[in-house]
Amino acid sequence: MIAKSARAKRTLATPLLAVTLALAGGAFAAALPGVAAAQIEIDIDKGAVKPMPVAIPAFAGAQRGADIAQVISGNLERSGLFQPLNVAGVADKLTDVNIQPRFPDWQGTGAQALINGQVTVGADGSLRVDFRLWDTFSQQQLLGLQFTSTAENWRRVAHKISDAVYERLTGEKGYFDTRVAFVAESGPKLNRVKRLGIMDQDGANPQFITDGSSIVMTPRFSATSQELTYMALRPTGSSIYLLNLQTNRQETVGRFPGMVFAPRFSPDGKKVAFSVEKGGNSDIYVLDLRTRQSTRITTDPAIDTSPSFSPDGSKIVFNSDRGGQAQLYVMNADGSGVRRISYGGGRYTTPVWSPRGDYIAFTKQTGGQFHIGVMRTDGGDERLLTTSYLDEGPTWAPNGRVLMFFRESSAGNPRLWTVDITGRILRPAAYPGAASDPAWSPLLD
Repeated sequence: MIAKSARAKRTLATPLLAVTLALAGGAFAAALPGVAAAQIEIDIDKGAVKPMPVAIPAFAGAQRGADIAQVISGNLERSGLFQPLNVAGVADKLTDVNIQPRFPDWQGTGAQALINGQVTVGADGSLRVDFRLWDTFSQQQLLGLQFTSTAENWRRVAHKISDAVYERLTGEKGYFDTRVAFVAESGPKLNRVKRLGIMDQDGANPQFITDGSSIVMTPRFSATSQELTYMALRPTGSSIYLLNLQTNRQETVGRFPGMVFAPRFSPDGKKVAFSVEKGGNSDIYVLDLRTRQSTRITTDPAIDTSPSFSPDGSKIVFNSDRGGQAQLYVMNADGSGVRRISYGGGRYTTPVWSPRGDYIAFTKQTGGQFHIGVMRTDGGDERLLTTSYLDEGPTWAPNGRVLMFFRESSAGNPRLWTVDITGRILRPAAYPGAASDPAWSPLLD
């Protein structure tokens, strides 16, 4: 459990107001208007973004202070919007979070923002982490929060601080306190071992859920982050599984004639849409998880697959070759009102609706190259964000600003990458191993 409060000492430059919320069994609070207006901010929609220089010294306190600062620094740097600076030589050592920094010392580093904090260990071993975000040139406090947590949850505290800083300086929700499910791959290309894995978004704490005895594909999170659905392929056929990450309870989703694949939850977590292939034809089905009744919602003789719900659950985007080659189509959640939305050259596959509802991401193949792209939900404003030998399988961060996908060279193993929706910030993800089919969770509670 992590608790958050927005209490500030009287010695701080700007008082903070707080409101307490009851969420996930813990006490949370958030800063309300009352903090001094920011003099610095990042416009993430302009043509080019120069990373903001930020100073993130080790947090004061004997335990985990340097580790927490390092995680925050890594999160912000990987976003491509911030440039953490080397501040080892700064004279101001910030040993007490309740004392204002000596701003001339930090101005000399070129840092526009300063993040400092303090870690206190309770008698029961719990951690209390206070942090402050400062505009170094206006010498104003922009944000101040306090978190309490069990000792083992220190990384989540660092992620939550990263989210708070990101939101304060960009105006967009953060995405750091999240997990990623993926398919970990090993072995030769023609005989790969594929295991279901899950990790923190920064590559930490990887766990492998399956043993590699079956081929796993397309893991997908529910809206609560506590359930996964995925496909497993065995010599006896394919099955779709539901896995509860809290209880480790696993179950199959019904029995269907033919191969089942590409499962994905509805936004409310009560249904799963997927495809069933039989006799060379593939159609989309929706299964009600309460009644276990399935409904076939496409009946075209073409290959219909990769369904993805809109955030309100009213529509589904999918890809189909009913027009001659794979293109993107949108229909109502009951299968009615099908309309094509992609008209560019090449093959469009693996569509996924943005959690903000404004874009649909997809994989596109043109000639011998693959791309990750986005378009508006009516097909307008198509943009290709990446190009390589093989880019595939986009998944959205919960803020709808960043995508993760997997990239494979002609000679190498697949690796996870991220790109923002402008296409300007393209980076390898933190996980060092071979991996494919990423799925980004919602923000954790």
